[in-house]
Amino acid sequence: MANLTQTLPVEVILNAPNARDLAQSLSLKVYQNLHDLEELEPLWDNLVADYPLASIFCTWEWLTSWWQSFGNRRNLLVLALFDSASHLLGLAPLSISTEPFLGPFSLRLLRLMGDGSGDSDNLDFPVRPGFEEIFSGRILEYLEDQRHQWDVSQLNTMPSESPVARLLANALEEPRWTSFESFRNCSAVPLPPNWDEYLQHLSSEDQNNLVRYGRRLHKRYSVRIYRCLSEDELPVCLEALFRLHQSRWQRVGEAGTFSSAARRELYTDLSRRLLARNELELWVAELNGGIAAVQFAMRHKDKVYQLQEGYDPEHASDRVGFVLRGAVLKQLISEGIRVYDFLGGEDAFKERWGAQAGCYRDLYFACSFSRGGVLLNCAQGMVKTEQWLRARLPSVWQVLHRIKLAWMQLREFET
Repeated sequence: MANLTQTLPVEVILNAPNARDLAQSLSLKVYQNLHDLEELEPLWDNLVADYPLASIFCTWEWLTSWWQSFGNRRNLLVLALFDSASHLLGLAPLSISTEPFLGPFSLRLLRLMGDGSGDSDNLDFPVRPGFEEIFSGRILEYLEDQRHQWDVSQLNTMPSESPVARLLANALEEPRWTSFESFRNCSAVPLPPNWDEYLQHLSSEDQNNLVRYGRRLHKRYSVRIYRCLSEDELPVCLEALFRLHQSRWQRVGEAGTFSSAARRELYTDLSRRLLARNELELWVAELNGGIAAVQFAMRHKDKVYQLQEGYDPEHASDRVGFVLRGAVLKQLISEGIRVYDFLGGEDAFKERWGAQAGCYRDLYFACSFSRGGVLLNCAQGMVKTEQWLRARLPSVWQVLHRIKLAWMQLREFET
């Protein structure tokens, strides 16, 4: 175990002469509604500021904005670890929802707060250095004690290097738990100190294209590229993002992500909050006075997280999105941004901008011998047994196949 006294205030060290006494002096508080959680806001901000792996998706602004838009069908469950002087040491932002599963049956799903709508990545457990092991242990103690309140825990898109996620995965190997984990791809661009150095990481073709397409765009149109810096500009910029993003998907027969009123509400509320903190990266490209491209991103410390974008299909041949991203990256590098995070996926266009592959950790677990544990055991054994059963016991295979389909739908559930 790490030296727990390294980050503690003097008064706590004096009152806890050894690690056992220190652990006993810590308390876990449970928050089950947003109103009570508001007392944590300043402490939450300080904890996130001190957590080395913190992202925008750990922040009060993101998670409470998300909850106000998507939390109506979920029960909040935030676990907060305090020391004897009421210093916040760790946060487990969780929620419980009841999801349909196998016809009339339902499943109580324990998730990270922010998960379930497809909007959040990098969800994590902020914790002060030195308290990771104690905190992860307290989380599992609480969840085991409250196992009658939930069936399966599905913790998605945690950073692969998250210390609490790693400790949870190790502890869940004990017989009283049933668990497995999987990994999903993500990608981000490490940014050097200056633009010329960044260009050296691009192909010669893309280096030339940034110059060529930019010149061509300015030759054809009156071009204005800008970042939204005032609340007066927000309605126009966001409406353009929603409209342009939707137009792309509607052209291929899809509803589009911004057909959701809750998601439009999230982006509107979140934008106001981030703008007030100088953390909104909402960039616009206008051609002859009309908005042709919008990119929505968020800043946290020296990282920018690219979340959504939209382009006018009538200007596809102008490569306006390509030119806009180049201008954005050039400006961000000059402002000291060191990571441009594309979040989930490893699309080819991300690699062209110098994105490097990474991964998120998804952790599934339940108490052994519970119905959630039985479900997870079935899910783990499906791949190994499905072909054998289909050939020899088709009736059993049909039941198993139904469970598999229900499990896949549960994983892909979005509000």
